[in-house]
Amino acid sequence: MGMKKPKKWGLLTLGLIMALSVAGCSGSSNGGGSAAGDNGNKSTNAPAATKQAEPKLTENDPGWKADTSPITFDWYLNFSWFPNKWGVDPTSQYVTKKTGVDINFIVPAGNENEKLNTLIASGKLPDFVTLGFWEDNIKKMIEGDLVLPLNKLAEEYDPYFFKVSDPDKLGWYTQEDGNVYGYPNSSSSPKDYEKYGDSYVSNQTFVVRKDIYDAIGSPDMRTPEGFLNALKMAKEKFPEVNGQPLIPLGLHEFTETGNDSLEGYLQNFLAIPWEKDGKVYARETDPEYVRWMKTLRQANQDGLLAKDIFIDKRAQMEEKITQGRYFAMLYQRTDFAAQLGTIYQKNPEQVYIAVDGPANVNLDPPTLNGPSIAGWTVTLISKDVKDKARAIRFLSYLNSEEGNKDLYLGEKGVSYDTIDGKDQFLPEAFELMNKDRSAFDKKYGSSFTFWMLQNTNITDQWAPKSVEPFKQLEDWTRGKAINTSEFQQIDPTGNSPEGIIATKLKQLRGKTIPKLLMASSDEEFDKIWTDYLAKQKEEGYDTFHAFQQKKYEENKKKLGME
Repeated sequence: MGMKKPKKWGLLTLGLIMALSVAGCSGSSNGGGSAAGDNGNKSTNAPAATKQAEPKLTENDPGWKADTSPITFDWYLNFSWFPNKWGVDPTSQYVTKKTGVDINFIVPAGNENEKLNTLIASGKLPDFVTLGFWEDNIKKMIEGDLVLPLNKLAEEYDPYFFKVSDPDKLGWYTQEDGNVYGYPNSSSSPKDYEKYGDSYVSNQTFVVRKDIYDAIGSPDMRTPEGFLNALKMAKEKFPEVNGQPLIPLGLHEFTETGNDSLEGYLQNFLAIPWEKDGKVYARETDPEYVRWMKTLRQANQDGLLAKDIFIDKRAQMEEKITQGRYFAMLYQRTDFAAQLGTIYQKNPEQVYIAVDGPANVNLDPPTLNGPSIAGWTVTLISKDVKDKARAIRFLSYLNSEEGNKDLYLGEKGVSYDTIDGKDQFLPEAFELMNKDRSAFDKKYGSSFTFWMLQNTNITDQWAPKSVEPFKQLEDWTRGKAINTSEFQQIDPTGNSPEGIIATKLKQLRGKTIPKLLMASSDEEFDKIWTDYLAKQKEEGYDTFHAFQQKKYEENKKKLGME
């Protein structure tokens, strides 16, 4: 999840940590396969119904209004942590009543890649698919002709799509065949930076548990020495939390391709450049990065890296965060916002606060990922979609200001109203949002409980001011967020020769990072590191890097940076 968000992001994306799966019913058919719930129970003797021709739509006509009869779409979300269901809350009920569209969310129970690969192998996808913009499977779905070009659907059924879509984002996601297959959420272009950039914040934080940090004297953790000493003092002074061992340092989960905390996050905290002399820089080879990876190796040798962090998945981490078992975490703040709210209600002194974390030898401030044009997720429409017209029109509605307002504020009089001349959340809804996000999602379903096409540049006009404990984390990142759009999506994907190399390199990195941390000495670390770089070369790193450089230069042209 590396990534990226705009202003007021702490509140806007508390819904990102929740998840969805819903039951749906039948729908009508138009321009696609048979409707769900049809069951083939049509009489062959009945006269064919006379269908009136739809009026010719223009870019100014919200196409979704042309047909609001009941229909259910299956929507696959490639996020196993997503728990909410469409139709149980007033916001999704309101959208269904308004548009006629019900949604049956399909969420993998376990490994996302296994589930999506199975669907791709079957050759038949659910109506909508939403996944991270960085996923290899996007290219597989496009190359396998499993998804439809959004631009062609819009030309045929819904020219309004072009009015509510950002030309820069359409240009960014245009493929070599000239078509656009996916549209992003949480995306900000360079033009957006000109307009909103001063207020953009980042999701990337280094946090500590406030009461423990205060108790050990609020030490400076920017240097390797200070960092290790703080972890040591925390463990010695607070060996247990509610009868459970303290975990000195928390990180994002280890996967087969690496660890977000120990790659981009750490490199950004060390302000390692993305390019040098016009060439894409291999950031992990930077001496500052190697120095800090050795620091973490020392932390493990000193018993300051618990075994839990090497095996826990997000669900286990969320439970331990709620219990306050981590002293420090290099972590995405919105990923633990719900847990933070729960802690705050119980004891405000035990919340996690953002502090200055690992820094380079010059103690330069971090250069954190702000929102980029690539966004966070992309949504695609399957070639097997049961109704092409309704699908593109619903996507346009979600992407429009009206759709964003509906999913952000909800239904007027239910979760928001016009108060003091401004549309804003009702006090009781806002209070529950910050007190118990899970309960809020079920009771109201607004504030982007359903975030598939969220555009926070639009919804900022209705965003309330951040409150504690979220405000402190958000404010800490202010001024540290940078635009890295030209470096997004430069890695090869799919089954191309370069894509296969990229997969091997990621898997090599995923195997190597734990070995580096578990090395018994700096000498063993150096040997593992040298072998790692040699194996990269053997796997075709030079070809991989040449591809990155070419894409980087193309991105700069796309973004008008040359």
